[in-house]
Amino acid sequence: MRFVLAIVSFVVAALLIGLGIAQKTILAAPDEVTAATSITTDAPVTVISGEALNANPRSQFVQLSDSDGNFAAYGRTTDVLAWVGEASYNDVTYDAETAGLTSTLVEGTETEVPTPVDSDLWLASYSNTSSFTVNVPEDISLLVVTDGVQPAPAEISVTWPVDNTTPWANTFVVAGGVLLLVGLLLLFWAIAHIRKGRGPRRKSQKMPKLPKQPRYKPIKSKPRELEANAKGRRSARVAIIPALLITGLALSGCSADFWAGRQTVVEPSATADPLADAEEAEQFSPPAVTEEQAKRIVADLSEVTTAADAALDIELAGTRLAGPALEARTFNYTARTADATVPAIPAIPSGPIEVTLPQQSDGWPRAVFAVISDSGTDANGQALAPVAVTLIQDDPRSNYKAQYVMRLQPGVVTPDVAPASVGATRFRSDSPLLTIAPGEIAADYADVLLSADASASYPLFDNATDTVQEAYGVPFKLRERGALEATSTLDWTTTPATGPVVALSTNDSGAIVSVNVNEITTAKVVEAGATVKPKGATKAVVGKADSGKGFAVTYGFQLLFFVPSVEQGGTITLLGYAQNPIAASELP
Repeated sequence: MRFVLAIVSFVVAALLIGLGIAQKTILAAPDEVTAATSITTDAPVTVISGEALNANPRSQFVQLSDSDGNFAAYGRTTDVLAWVGEASYNDVTYDAETAGLTSTLVEGTETEVPTPVDSDLWLASYSNTSSFTVNVPEDISLLVVTDGVQPAPAEISVTWPVDNTTPWANTFVVAGGVLLLVGLLLLFWAIAHIRKGRGPRRKSQKMPKLPKQPRYKPIKSKPRELEANAKGRRSARVAIIPALLITGLALSGCSADFWAGRQTVVEPSATADPLADAEEAEQFSPPAVTEEQAKRIVADLSEVTTAADAALDIELAGTRLAGPALEARTFNYTARTADATVPAIPAIPSGPIEVTLPQQSDGWPRAVFAVISDSGTDANGQALAPVAVTLIQDDPRSNYKAQYVMRLQPGVVTPDVAPASVGATRFRSDSPLLTIAPGEIAADYADVLLSADASASYPLFDNATDTVQEAYGVPFKLRERGALEATSTLDWTTTPATGPVVALSTNDSGAIVSVNVNEITTAKVVEAGATVKPKGATKAVVGKADSGKGFAVTYGFQLLFFVPSVEQGGTITLLGYAQNPIAASELP
């Protein structure tokens, strides 16, 4: 019987070990699955939909033909299709029946597209490569081009890794090893038993019978009830043995998860309504950019403007600046070209971003507000305040350009805003939800600069913390007129603002508003034979040391305000500003 049990153990052990090894080798499933397609059209763009990329779980390994000059990038599907615009493109989807990719030509009116390289829309991009790995959700699509003129790559394949792990293989091998050891023990036991049975057998000598001991009658047994109880205890003790065996088997069955490297799965508690969460999320548009995109955009803004400032290259500066910010640098570059002693406009720092506030938008134009830390110091050795920039992307194929570049007032605290992953709504210029409509702020503030407390708009602003009024408002104008000779006059007027009004919401339903004001300073000669002498950048741009007529200089004010909501109430606070000459000419 021992030999039989040993043989059975060996056979079962061999089967278990063989099955475990087979699961790792000949029975193992493939570790990846691939879907491919060949494109025969001349469309310059191919778009692989997010659904196709997520046809199978886990990351996606994409391979393209003709690696030289290939460019691929992924972004939100709406952004990718917006960038494609009216151009013809290949729409690559996944066919579940054939488990392959299919390509459909979507015809458009354009046969060429501009280069998508360095576009601010992309979350990530790949240049001059034939293969790369991505891991994107379904609302993200992949764009593939060559140079925007030639047809897109013809061969495309997507490969997904497959989970072909065999969690029971190790369990089978270990169990087989245990049974093999048990079989060996049974075999040794059987051999030892046989050897013991082969020894000499001697008859034992009969011993004389011992005298019989007197027999005592036992006391009557206990009542039947006690016997029954005794039997019950014995039966209970006997019943314990199979119970222990069953428990042990159950525990050994549960331990298979341990051998397989599994972990206990805890059911999540139903604390949220997914449908309600989805409905709430659909009420808001996604943020214009992610935090990583904003970092990349601001870093490029700093790099480009620094290079343009050094080379006085206004064309280069125009790739990242527009509106009032570009007007200021255009005038400064012209002045510095004529006179190298004219100081440059402070550079846009490349420090870390303290605040990132993108507009919630899936259309165009889009706005992004950011506050950049500046590690520099001023002439007195004091740390410089951060720089606030307001950027706008006019259309899908344009990059973000800084319309406003302003230094925050010393000690100012920006209002609390939503995280970059949420973004902010953009108020209309005529929004009635704020204490003053954003489109009216520039004109009202311009009137305050000209008239101070005589202006009807004066009570709307927090004048106690406003450094611009002291530096360029009525007190400044009175000082300038007092120092002027009687042979000339000095007057100030304002012109309509040319920059866009950007008002992004804060957490308390207020708004951070970027606007600009243009103020013209006119120095006019009123006495024959007298002259007026321009200074600094004005002199360099006009090209005259003096004039018998006079000069007109336009100064651009880039202004950043916090405007409270109607419900909250309160005055408008100046957060930051920049003041630079943007035009100068001799009077006719």
